Amino acid sequence: MKPNTVIGILLVVLGALALVYQGFTYTHQEEILDVGPVRATTEKHERVAIPPIVGGLTLAGGLVLLVGSLRRHP
Repeated sequence: MKPNTVIGILLVVLGALALVYQGFTYTHQEEILDVGPVRATTEKHERVAIPPIVGGLTLAGGLVLLVGSLRRHP
């Protein structure tokens, strides 16, 4: 498989996932108290939003790469 085909497939998959999920969440622990042997932590949930335009452009770019690689190498 040609590199452009692999990159095109990867971009199509990532663009479709970005359009479907429109972001992702992650959890991290934050220390709120540290006094001697006593420690207190809390879990914070953060969300990273991916704008739909980014997903659409990624998907379109992947399709352009795929169609271009198919046209040059039948």
